[in-house]
Order: sequence, then structure tokens, then C-alpha cells
Amino acid sequence: MASPHAIHAARTTGTALLVLGMTSTVALTGCGGTTDEDGKADTKASASATPKGAVTREQAAKIVDNYVAVNSKANKTRNAKLLSTVEGGQVHEQSKADYKTFSTWTKAEQSDYAKPFSYQDRAYYIPAGEDWFAVKATASGTKTPALLVFDKEGGAWKLMSAVYSDAPIPTIDTGDHGLATAVTPSTRVGTLAPNDVSAAFEDLYETGGKKAGAGISHTTDPAKDALKLYKERDEGDLAKWATEKYFAKDPAYGTTYALRLADGGVLAVVPTAHTQETLLKQQYMGSFEITPNKEESVYNPAKRALVTDTFQGLALATLPKSGKPSVIAYEYGMTASK
Repeated sequence: MASPHAIHAARTTGTALLVLGMTSTVALTGCGGTTDEDGKADTKASASATPKGAVTREQAAKIVDNYVAVNSKANKTRNAKLLSTVEGGQVHEQSKADYKTFSTWTKAEQSDYAKPFSYQDRAYYIPAGEDWFAVKATASGTKTPALLVFDKEGGAWKLMSAVYSDAPIPTIDTGDHGLATAVTPSTRVGTLAPNDVSAAFEDLYETGGKKAGAGISHTTDPAKDALKLYKERDEGDLAKWATEKYFAKDPAYGTTYALRLADGGVLAVVPTAHTQETLLKQQYMGSFEITPNKEESVYNPAKRALVTDTFQGLALATLPKSGKPSVIAYEYGMTASK
């Protein structure tokens, strides 16, 4: 999240979110049933055939490799048009923001972002009967695992979601002939459905978890971080001059991806978003203005009484068979400021 505002003084910007993205131009064909000697479909054979995913592991590996190559090239020159050929969803919203605010970063941050990278220690999770797949991997230069989701957009494979997690990523069930099992995001698991997690998590920022947020665990680090921001929203030097509030917002891309875990629970990659509003107190209206920080100034450099920042994000959540879901990792990027 961004650092506190200053009154008539530019504030410093926190470390920019690093988002890595890409997709493949590899053409892949689906797997259908068998045919008999007359060319007619053998429905009996099809019904008993081994379940198939959208791709094989070999095809998935090529998609990820292409993703890495194209993304590295796009990041080097911040070529947004090239990047859009391999990246979509919330990840792309964050990457576009990275490109836009790149000039506000430190030289070291800029250098790291432009370096080529690779994904190592890959594990592929290809759900049966679905048109998307996930990969657990670590990017070069880090030991933090990420869960990546690739889906098709406009006929091309693209990275749609990516969440890096300091917490261990739980074991995904691959008992269906080596394939994963997708879970419909609207299906209730324990106390909530995967589609409900975003509203519950954002409520931690907005109300301190008094409403929808009561439905998820408050003990994970992401939940504690959100509750800390809510608790400290009216503390510090700025509190004398202005109020700070958070409001849940519809994500730019609303697709949730969910997979069955080995213990019967569910792991979900959830899009999420909120706004942060910093408003001068009534007694200072007309006499003072808020100076936006460097990152906010990229979008709107004007001093103003109200600064509204939009943060688009992704969260990784576990939903147990009974009990409350837990958000175990999250990433946000500021995508607008007005």
C-alpha cells in the first residue's frame, strides 16, 4: 500500500509492486472422443476415456516458457502492446500500472524489473474438463512460491492471475489420473464460497471485519495487515488534517479460479479491489490541500481536498471443508488516483 499523504509536501512512495506476466502463441488442439472405422463417433469409448485437461504438461511447459520470454522482453522496454499479447486479467491491470509509474521507482527497482527471469521448481495443476490450468513455481531471484493461472483470452493463452505467497501453498489434489479437480467458484465450501472471499477480505479494510469480514479468519498475516490499516487509518501526523477510509470496489476482472485440495478443502485465486480515500476535514476545506505523492502524481499531480486511489489486487485463499476461509497471500497495485 502507499505511504501516508503530506499536506503541501510530496510524500515518499513505497516499493513498487513487481508483477511478471505473459502467454503463449502456441496453437493447441482439444482432445475429443475416438471414431470407428466408418468415421462415426464412438460414444462408448468417449464415455470411458481417461479424463483430459485443456493441455498436457508438455504443452503447459511451452506456454509458460513463452510467457517468460515475451514478458521479459516487454518489461525491458515497458512495451505495453507486446505485454498485452501474453497477459490479461488482474495481473495485466497491475502490470500496466507498473509501466505507468516506472519513472517513480528507484534505479535498483527499475534495474531488477528489467532483468530477464525464469520460473523454476514448477508443478503443473491441470484440471479435468476445464479450459485453464495452474502452475506453482518460484521466479528466479526469489524463494517465494507463486501460484499462476493461465487461461485463454481472445484465442491466446495468457497469464490471468499470479499470487506470490510467503505462507506454504497447500497440496492440491491430483488424484484424477494425475489431473486436478476444479471447483465451481459459486459452490459453498465450509462457511463461504470462493466467490464470497473478496467481499469478506475487503471488509477488513472497510469496517475492520464487522460485516462480511466476520466470515473469514482474522489470524493470517494478510488479514492482520488489512486490520492494521483499518485500525491506524486515523493515526499519525495526517490525522489532524484529514480522514482516511477504504471502500470495497469491483475488481477490473472478476474471474475466480478454484481447485480441490488433497484434504478436501479448496484453494482459490480471488480477484479483489478497493479504493483509499483521503479527505481534508471540514474545518480545513478552502484553506489547505493534500499534495499527492510521486506515484499518485503520475495519474493526477494536482493538489486537492480529496485523493482517491484505486488498488486492484489478487488474493490466495484456502477454504476448509468446515469453518472459515483464510486469505494466505495477497498483492495490490495502485492503478488509478484522482
